[in-house]
Amino acid sequence: MGDLFAEERTKRGCTVPEVHSFRSTATTSSEHYASLGAHAVEDEGRAAYQRDEKVALLSTDSGDSAGEDYQDIVRQERRRRELQKLRAKVRAAQGRWEIQTNPLDVDSDQEINEMLDISHQRTIGAGPSSRGFVEQPDQHQQQAPVEYRASPGDDETPLQGTGQYEDFHTIDWQRDIARDRMRHRNLMKKRADGMWHLLCSIQDAWSGWLCVLLVGIAAGSIAAVIDIGAAWMKDLREGICPQAFWLNKEHCCWASNEASFEGAQCNQWYKWPEVFRSRGELPMVSPEEWWFSVLQCIFYVFWSVSFAAIAAMLVHTFAPYACGSGIPEIKTILSGFIIRGYLGKWTLIIKSVGLVLAVSAGLSLGKEGPLVHVACCIGNILAYVFPKYGRNEAKKREILSAASAAGVSVAFGAPIGGVLFSLEEVSYYFPLKTLWRSFFCALVAASVLRSINPFGNDHLVMFYVKVIVVALVTALISYPNEFTRMNTSDLIKVLFSQCGIGDSTPLCDYKRNFTNVNTPIERAEAGPLVYQSMWQLGAALIFKMLITIFTFGIKVPAGIFIPSLAFGAIIGRIVGVAMEQMVFHNPTWWLFQGACSTGEQCITPGLYAMVGAAACLGGVTRMTVSLVVIMFELTGSVNYIVPLMTSIMAAKWVADALGKEGIYDAHINLNGYPFLDVKEEFEHTTMAQDAMQPRRGEGKLTCITQDGQTVQDIEELLRTTSHNGFPVVVSDDNPCLVGFVLRRDLNIALATLSAQDGVTSGSRVLFTSTVPVPWNGPPPLKLTRILDLAPITVTDHTPMETVIDMFRKLGLRQTLVTRNGKILGIITKKDVLRHIKLLANQDPESVLFN
Repeated sequence: MGDLFAEERTKRGCTVPEVHSFRSTATTSSEHYASLGAHAVEDEGRAAYQRDEKVALLSTDSGDSAGEDYQDIVRQERRRRELQKLRAKVRAAQGRWEIQTNPLDVDSDQEINEMLDISHQRTIGAGPSSRGFVEQPDQHQQQAPVEYRASPGDDETPLQGTGQYEDFHTIDWQRDIARDRMRHRNLMKKRADGMWHLLCSIQDAWSGWLCVLLVGIAAGSIAAVIDIGAAWMKDLREGICPQAFWLNKEHCCWASNEASFEGAQCNQWYKWPEVFRSRGELPMVSPEEWWFSVLQCIFYVFWSVSFAAIAAMLVHTFAPYACGSGIPEIKTILSGFIIRGYLGKWTLIIKSVGLVLAVSAGLSLGKEGPLVHVACCIGNILAYVFPKYGRNEAKKREILSAASAAGVSVAFGAPIGGVLFSLEEVSYYFPLKTLWRSFFCALVAASVLRSINPFGNDHLVMFYVKVIVVALVTALISYPNEFTRMNTSDLIKVLFSQCGIGDSTPLCDYKRNFTNVNTPIERAEAGPLVYQSMWQLGAALIFKMLITIFTFGIKVPAGIFIPSLAFGAIIGRIVGVAMEQMVFHNPTWWLFQGACSTGEQCITPGLYAMVGAAACLGGVTRMTVSLVVIMFELTGSVNYIVPLMTSIMAAKWVADALGKEGIYDAHINLNGYPFLDVKEEFEHTTMAQDAMQPRRGEGKLTCITQDGQTVQDIEELLRTTSHNGFPVVVSDDNPCLVGFVLRRDLNIALATLSAQDGVTSGSRVLFTSTVPVPWNGPPPLKLTRILDLAPITVTDHTPMETVIDMFRKLGLRQTLVTRNGKILGIITKKDVLRHIKLLANQDPESVLFN
């Protein structure tokens, strides 16, 4: 196999002094060749030993006693030397055919210690001889190289700046997946070694299910606490339950055994002026007097501004990443980007507390998007409990995909919709096993939420100055309007609902026919309060649309799901009431004769509100299938699926005609995250040479030669550059590609081997198996173990469409550009995004570069 590689390189004009050991993914063939090499050496040694035995036998037959003793000594000495040569050849044969694994591809300390062999022979030929003295080394004799294998601390990254991936870098999907496969193969091989290894393999197989189970339990529990806390603090702006202050208005009125309390007062719930009046701090005054309403408004504004200010202070002080929705960043992280601290414990705590405060402040935002961020924080933290996921960024993203499904599940009470949302919107790599684990995680989260807070989440039918100003304006303007004063989720619930016989809300003020109780209420003529409510809803729509634009950008936890649903629900309800009255006053119109001539109710304003809400959210986020399933799980009616699908598709077509980006993609581009969208098509005809770095005429690519640089040269290269890795070539004059070495591996290897005796800054760094002859300097460092001999490469004439597909489907971190085996340049993920921006006549520096 090595001869084939050498022959191929020779054909391409690359002179390689030796054939390197190569990394193979076929372990069976590698072990087979290794065993063949070992057996061949053993046969050679056995033949030499038999020759010595024949010489000794001939000497014994001579009858000379002295000669017999002498031949016995010679035979023993030759046997010892031949055994030493045999062991050396066996080791060489095994090293020639062994799989070249990365030193970081080990999991247990035992495996690391077995691989740890960092030593060099300071005296050549040292050892006892038959004459009883030790041979001294020749001062001009070539020094044996110091070979790097592994260090027990490699996996824990003990060195400064040698983390597995640096902040704002992309992960290497192929390398991480290969590491996991090798770890799994090693685990399976040890199953037959004992009961402990068998239990370890079983635990490894179930660790993924156990992890998503814990994520589901934790996500459901935290979501329940957020729901309960937000409901209590939201009602705290208006009053309190004196007998049990920990109860919100709904539960307080339930405790008073009053069956109906919505839209009305109950005796157990006190507004703030009533609280102070009951304590004698205010004079007796009727709630109908004007200054009672003024006091109530002051308390309402005070609590709203206080909650918003506290949320902004917590975010600014402890966790700046806790602001906003979090879904755009989650999409970017799941695509393979590293944002340190975005899914940390402080972000989880502040996001949860700040979300309760922001929702309670009455700001035009929702908690559904931030709940996805909260669930992913939980998944990231719990992944470190299982090294299989905590130490592997690619595997960790499987847990994060399941966690995002759990976040949508607890937000809407829709487990299936959560899975589809994770698949359609946020996940970049979604294998089949992740689908089942996501479903299981979403189911557990929804079940835990329902068990802790069974009456919460009614299924919807069911920068300080900026924050304070927005909260103040929102509270002052929204208080006079009933529909802007109420919580957005409660508003959606009211708009979705149908009017019943006992409803006395303004939206249900119809001129009813009480002589026939079976007549639907919405088939009657609308009363004055209905028309008044339409004007209030129109004003609420304009106000909420304007205030949401500012609210979504302030530094507090904020989601866009609920405001978008509210916009669509208001429009749908207005259109539904208008259509209802048109049918009532003009029942003989040809447009209504088919559906409304049977005497049954054909117009339901609540259904129009539901369809409008789905259409608006679909236009904002570009969600399709997952949104239909979420709305179906919210309503529980199969009859609504066709109207929902029709409205969502129409909204998506209209939105795509106005702009291709959804709110989350626009947010990603606004922040400059290096996200390579799998849905976009590349329609240009450029080549790989147009996107590679460096361009032609811009100099040569920074490379490392396989045997021509010293430790000082490599350290200077690492100090003056910030590249993630370096191509290894034959020489400066012959840039034939040998392999690729990562910056992190170089840092660890040099730091480990530089501490060895005899290694100096002048020691040569080798990526070959042999030392150049002649070499009389300090012992060289052999780093073949960290060299990737099979990096993914493309030619300079490869179409960029193919290159982009490779980055999308293989999750590449970089690819090398060659011509006839000679290195020309390198293309990273950010180079691809820069190239796309340039072709679109956009600023290439808008993408976040290091």
